[in-house]
Amino acid sequence: MDGTDGTREFLAAYDPRAYDPVAVTVDVVALTIRDGDLQVLLIRRGEQPFAGSWALPGGFVRPQKAADGTKAAEDLPQAAARELAEEAGPALRPSHLEQLGSYGAPGRDPRMRVISVAYLAFAPGLPEAQPGTDAADARWTPVAKAARLPLAFDHARILADGVERARSKLEYTPLATAFVREPFTVSELREVYQSVWGEPLHAGNFHRKVLSVPGFVEATGSHTEAGGPRGGPRAKLYRRGDATLLHPALLRPATEEAARP
Repeated sequence: MDGTDGTREFLAAYDPRAYDPVAVTVDVVALTIRDGDLQVLLIRRGEQPFAGSWALPGGFVRPQKAADGTKAAEDLPQAAARELAEEAGPALRPSHLEQLGSYGAPGRDPRMRVISVAYLAFAPGLPEAQPGTDAADARWTPVAKAARLPLAFDHARILADGVERARSKLEYTPLATAFVREPFTVSELREVYQSVWGEPLHAGNFHRKVLSVPGFVEATGSHTEAGGPRGGPRAKLYRRGDATLLHPALLRPATEEAARP
């Protein structure tokens, strides 16, 4: 008997009622920088459970194609991008999307056993959110404020994990360039680090460190226009280089201080 015959026998005898129901959802920690703050996208739930509570955008993964063909089966990243667009507006298209982790503690969802695969999304200057589908409201919220809100499900933990992932990745990868539009100045890049890490950085030291990392940024050969009503020196413009890891790393001040002998 080949594998096909074995599969047919299994399907003929398969009774889904013999298995506990388990669902898969995606949740998205979407981050951007607005008004100099690291902000996260939150939606106000319009349906139970947790109706009226703030939460991360997300929802159930479509497991199979609908009979009428209107809803096709989807992979996890597709589900994350779809939920982000459906609940907060089609203009919210991240320039960076990566899997953050899986969350499956019993009781995290009162409806049934639900496993959530969380994603981390970044983009520079994302537009205002437009609530849709089952979201009663959607808005960008400073991370410090969002961390104090009673978020639905276990979204407070997912948010904390996502913010820490972002802060850590800025140390060892060129992720900061996902928060700025090209071309950019080193000062604009420093603003990203300050916003995500939540602490000021010495301009001269930061400039020196960035340019000492091979492949982090590369000069475009162009400069900004003379800045401000008072004029001033023109700054060099850069684009992202080809590095995937930063060596030496740009450590957070607290991390750098702890590493000193």
